[in-house]
Amino acid sequence: MSIAIRIDDELYNEAKKSAEAESRTVPLQVAYWARIGKAALDNPDLPGELIRDILAAKKQGEFEPFEFRSEE
Repeated sequence: MSIAIRIDDELYNEAKKSAEAESRTVPLQVAYWARIGKAALDNPDLPGELIRDILAAKKQGEFEPFEFRSEE
């Protein structure tokens, strides 16, 4: 489902530049930024770069839970 929204011209232009650099459409770029922003708000102790990397790995299917080993 898609819904039309209005955004500021400056935000649109920034999204357009980033979208072109990252081979995305403008709507996909804005959605990507929204996912990162939501994850950042949900996890305020994590740096933004780490959140971005986790989301990228998850999308690529490379995300595996880390298992701690006991040193007994």
